Amino acid sequence: MMNLIRKYNVAAPRYTSYPTVPYWDENSFALEQWKALLKKSFREYNQREGISLYIHLPFCEKLCTYCGCNKHITVNHAVEVPYIQALLQEWQLYINTFEGKPRIREIHLGGGTPTFFSAENLQMLLDGIYQHATLLPDAALGFEGHPGNTTPEHLQTLYNLGFRRISLGIQDFDIRVQEIINRVQPFEMVAEVVKHARATGFSAINFDLIYGLPLQTACGMQDTIDKVMQLRPDRISFYSYAHVPWIKGVGQRRYSEADLPKDEEKRRLYELGKKLFARNGYTEIGMDHFALPGDELFIAAAKGQLHRNFMGYTVSHTSLLVGLGASSIGDNGYAYVQNEKQVAAWQTMVNNGRFPVVRGHMLSEEDILLRGHIRNLMCTFETSWRKADTQCDAIMEGLQRLQELEQDGLVSVVPDKVVVTPEGKPFIRNICMAFDARLWRKLPDSQLFSKAI
Repeated sequence: MMNLIRKYNVAAPRYTSYPTVPYWDENSFALEQWKALLKKSFREYNQREGISLYIHLPFCEKLCTYCGCNKHITVNHAVEVPYIQALLQEWQLYINTFEGKPRIREIHLGGGTPTFFSAENLQMLLDGIYQHATLLPDAALGFEGHPGNTTPEHLQTLYNLGFRRISLGIQDFDIRVQEIINRVQPFEMVAEVVKHARATGFSAINFDLIYGLPLQTACGMQDTIDKVMQLRPDRISFYSYAHVPWIKGVGQRRYSEADLPKDEEKRRLYELGKKLFARNGYTEIGMDHFALPGDELFIAAAKGQLHRNFMGYTVSHTSLLVGLGASSIGDNGYAYVQNEKQVAAWQTMVNNGRFPVVRGHMLSEEDILLRGHIRNLMCTFETSWRKADTQCDAIMEGLQRLQELEQDGLVSVVPDKVVVTPEGKPFIRNICMAFDARLWRKLPDSQLFSKAI
């Protein structure tokens, strides 16, 4: 296994979309055409599926040095209301474009730190969103909470607004690791938030853990997971640390690669975590996720209904995803867009009545086909091109690239179908790369992505 890890531990996308953002064809993107496709998507999918809404709340009081998210560091909470007002103005731009009232199937509050905002201001934001939409009875609503500032008032307010899932960024309970990544949060603090969340009525609690962080050890990982098991979250996201200081800058330069677990050691941390999760009743779901049998991801995976989009794995299969806020990404099924990343510039565009879109990509027929196959691999570990409308030349090219992966026992290729073997699951990003036609047609001059393993 270690030989395969060394062989395949190359830079690889995480495939929350295809094409991946660095390979969007921005030159052929046209804002007016995107608006027309947005209207078309709304007509096609709103009544049948509803829509998903991702709201980016970028503010944090401190910089967590491992973080790769778009964030704005400040202790000035006066930024909250102007930002929310701009979010609601951006939402109004979409309302004015849609030909009807949106039916919301899913909302995710991401960050940054959504609980940087007061409970009162989150209430104002969501009241403004709901005012112009219908919230479906089975809508899936979740938010990312920081253990250090998620209060009982936050929990009660969001619960009253329909939220049932909370995701807590734990990362690691080893104090040495917490200090070097600038995210000190004792076990007792996390336990208190979990206790209040369950008492409030939250039915789905997710912990984010990361392996490969600076100063991590197997002993520390064992202790972290032992503590996690005392709290028994419904789902665990177990992410590989992406060390990309040339992209993320000063935060990840606080430590050097000498502080990071080496490839084999990092993989052992993952295998240790995976073994401990299984021993405690968690099942591996897709890539990076482990869930208890009652969790909605577990149920969706068992039924073959797992879905993946820019928000990661989800049970809500909506073709229209609206992204609000600085740096948010939207997907209408025919095109992708990304908002301006800088908060001040994003607010200026919105306040001037403009969609704050600064880049986009119109999906070609080939893109749509390959996106489907890559999504199948990420969600079900297999894909088929038996039907004529799922075939294209790029699939045949991908099969040639799969030959070495098949020789190494990572996939099984039969006529019109590829299946990922149990041994191949840790290499799912490499397997998806075989079908990434845009990547192979233009190999990057420099490293754009984190390592695959």
